[in-house]
Amino acid sequence: MSRPLTSRTALARAGFYDTERAGAGLARLGQVREDGLENVVDLLSRTADPDLALDALARLAEATDDADGLMEAMVEDEGTAMRLLSVLGASQALGDHLVRHPDQWTELRDPTLGSTRAAGFAVKEALLRAVGADPADPAPTATLSDRDSLDALRVEYRRMLLRLAARDLAHGQAVDDVAAELSDLAAGALEAGLAIARARVPKAELTRLAVIAMGKCGGHELNYVSDVDVIFVCAPANDDVEETEAIRIATQLAGHLMQACSEHTGEGTLWPVDAALRPEGKAGQLVRTLTSHQGYYERWAKTWEFQALLKARHVAGDRELGAAYDEMVTPLVWQAAERDGFVADVQAMRRRVLENIPAHEADRQLKLGSGGLRDVEFAVQLLQLVHGRGDQRLRAKATLSALHELTQGGYVGREDGEALHEAYAFLRRMEHRLQLYRLRRTHVVPPADHEEDLRRLGRSMGFFKEPIAELEKAWQHHRLEVRRLHEKLFYRPLLESVARIPGNDVRLSPEAAEQRLAALGFADPRAALRHLEALTSGVSRTSSIQRTLLPVMLEWFADAPEPDYGLFGFRKISEHLGSTPWYLSTLRDEGEVAQRLATLLATSRYASDLLEREPQGVKMLGEDLVPLSSEALTTEMLATSRRQESAEDAVRQIRGVRRRELLRIAAGDLLGLTDVADVGRALTRLTDATLEATLDAAQTAVLAARALDETPTALAIVAMGRYGGFELSYGSDADVMFVHQPLDGADPSAASSYAQAVAHEVRRLLALAGPDPALEVDAGLRPEGKQGPLVRSIDSYAAYYAKWSHVWEAQALLRADAVVGDPDVRARFTTMIDPLRYPEDGLSQSDIVEIRRIKARVDTERLPRGADRNTHLKLGRGGLTDIEWTVQLLQMRHAARIEGLRTPQTLPALEAAAEAGLLDADDAEVLAEGWRTVSRVRNAITLVRGKPGDQLPRDTRERAAVSVAVGYPPGASDVMVNDYLRRTRRTHAVVERVFWG
Repeated sequence: MSRPLTSRTALARAGFYDTERAGAGLARLGQVREDGLENVVDLLSRTADPDLALDALARLAEATDDADGLMEAMVEDEGTAMRLLSVLGASQALGDHLVRHPDQWTELRDPTLGSTRAAGFAVKEALLRAVGADPADPAPTATLSDRDSLDALRVEYRRMLLRLAARDLAHGQAVDDVAAELSDLAAGALEAGLAIARARVPKAELTRLAVIAMGKCGGHELNYVSDVDVIFVCAPANDDVEETEAIRIATQLAGHLMQACSEHTGEGTLWPVDAALRPEGKAGQLVRTLTSHQGYYERWAKTWEFQALLKARHVAGDRELGAAYDEMVTPLVWQAAERDGFVADVQAMRRRVLENIPAHEADRQLKLGSGGLRDVEFAVQLLQLVHGRGDQRLRAKATLSALHELTQGGYVGREDGEALHEAYAFLRRMEHRLQLYRLRRTHVVPPADHEEDLRRLGRSMGFFKEPIAELEKAWQHHRLEVRRLHEKLFYRPLLESVARIPGNDVRLSPEAAEQRLAALGFADPRAALRHLEALTSGVSRTSSIQRTLLPVMLEWFADAPEPDYGLFGFRKISEHLGSTPWYLSTLRDEGEVAQRLATLLATSRYASDLLEREPQGVKMLGEDLVPLSSEALTTEMLATSRRQESAEDAVRQIRGVRRRELLRIAAGDLLGLTDVADVGRALTRLTDATLEATLDAAQTAVLAARALDETPTALAIVAMGRYGGFELSYGSDADVMFVHQPLDGADPSAASSYAQAVAHEVRRLLALAGPDPALEVDAGLRPEGKQGPLVRSIDSYAAYYAKWSHVWEAQALLRADAVVGDPDVRARFTTMIDPLRYPEDGLSQSDIVEIRRIKARVDTERLPRGADRNTHLKLGRGGLTDIEWTVQLLQMRHAARIEGLRTPQTLPALEAAAEAGLLDADDAEVLAEGWRTVSRVRNAITLVRGKPGDQLPRDTRERAAVSVAVGYPPGASDVMVNDYLRRTRRTHAVVERVFWG
């Protein structure tokens, strides 16, 4: 050998990693044949791993009886050399197999190997003969000993796999052809495994057993190493055999077949056979009759099972029975899209695509990761289920074949289909190369610190210059393509079907477009198509941007509870803002804004109504959604209202700010950015600011109307009820009391008349019709209720409470918070009521009995007719009334001596009660969590419906939307209801002990 060949520099240039070991390997080969090794090194430099290939070749030369013939082929037969070295450089497992069976290297001398392959029936016959079975026998049975049969099956399987791998690596066989050949090889192995099973099981002739391949084997798109999914169907061999006996024997046969393929012997294993896709999964019978299968699929099967049956294909065992199974399931599969719950099932399946991926693997997953193989397969299968009912061309089992038919039929855009085909083929080829190395099932690309493995993988994919960097770049490109195209795949043809843009693509028919929209969850597909047409028709810039936006927007709508409402709302907002310079460009360029908008529109009618009334609020969705402080709101409202000429105009501006801030709070709530307690505080502070500014405008108007230079009295507004407790919900009235204090020297009658006029003006101004949710100012909790004066002076309040006050009125004052108007009046009012609500000696026993009596009447009499006490949010068991009355009883009994209880807010009062030992810490936590749960659901109902409600929705679609608005994942409404019932039961148990005990 010449020195340049063995120098480390030359070997490194040829792609060797361990040049010292490579030199030793070449020396070992040189002992067989020294001349011509330059050609071998050149060929080795083109393999995935020259070091691995050289080491395996040297071991093979030592193991074979014909080392001279081997080296002659390596030097003089470039085709044979390239096939063998390509396999040795890519697969350690096949290299080890060849060293154990060195005579099999000659299989690769076949000059026709690159252009021909054995038919499926020939593969099956070869594997049957390997175990001593007669392929012509209707029920072939192995005749070799059990151990010899198992080993022979594995050796013959590897021989055929060796030929296939050589064709794949050296001749660039298309990935779908490789997958189809692997499927044929698996089908033959199953047939041979069944032959071994027949030799093991007595009376095997009494049953007929068909093996139905599922998954990738059924779809003719198997990997090099994969679980082979199957379903077993049996029937008695004749009328004299009892069905139960036939099932018993068939079950034994199926079990032994699975063992024959998966068992480890001296020749290794093939792959696991997995029957978990059978009816009832692993809990179901391993083998069923055809009738039993049919009964299950017609009555109990779920949508995902019909999706799995898309791939079902008879591959082994009784052909007639397999054909009958196929005939039985085919119409059921293509009717799946018409089943009740299809849309919900599909949405749930889409959400599960990325589930169960370990966090440390998520970015390296070829199969399940975002932009992975599963994305493509799921999308293609869903389109097949939706459109294959009426178009039998779409019923191809292999993913790439089905994608081709979908593209040809116009169900997928031509360019999108071609790009997705290329990306999927790249990912499958990468998956094959990854598994081929050790012949192990894996879908995880090695991490960055595994440079040797990444280098081999990159070179096996044809990247020789910078294999790691080039592989990563190409892989990420194709992942991004899959993600991009996956988003467009369902929706782009919908747009093209209605946009009326000139082009050569075949387009979806209106019927096909409606089918697809229905499958995606749209209740009125025809209306949805009209909205899409209105948004995308024409050649304007606006239409062009909409066609770019809508594929993603439609996916977000489809993932939300109310896709129809979302699309309709988007159309209305787009028609209002479409001509503005910022709207569509903001949605196009700022993905978070677009996604937030889609979520709000398709989840919440409350937020949608606000956006339609305040379209400029779309800008806010790109901002911080933390609620503004009361001070900031009051300053803004006063500044804008004081610039107006009339009180009506002033309050219109005030309500405009309120409308904007309601949207901010609702958006933060729906997007999970604002806690329920913070929502209550934010709504309360917003109401404070609204009343403060409106009071200012009302006083200005009354002063002008009465030609007064200054006010004769100082006014304040006292928040009551949930408003006073900082616990407002979206649909709450503002419960208030008006209080005034005449100024020194003012006429009491004039002061009272002025105060009455201002209070009425505040209520009138806020009740005017307008484009925002109304704020009803309810003064019903004042002394004497609606029969009493609307406004009282502090002295009048004090006189009333001193003479007429009942314990329930003192209880109502627990939530009193004087927050609006004159600070001195507010402080004096608070000082006046504190002794009433926090009695120095606590409550007498008769007062406690009275409170409990009133609570019992509330529970019995105020629950609406037909309401379910278990799910009524306010008055039901464990609802808000239960919790709040329990806390208020503790406050009235103990607040005089425990300062922390002197608060109008429920949660702080609970914390104080626990700290003071009045409540067990666990009980306090149960009550707090119950309050948060019920308040969250109550808010969500208003957000979803656009109007308040105090009963868990009975309508399934509405309940699903509430579940999402509360923060549960889509499809988890039953979980939400169960959680609600469990928490309110625990809450009610605490109330029973603490309030009634």
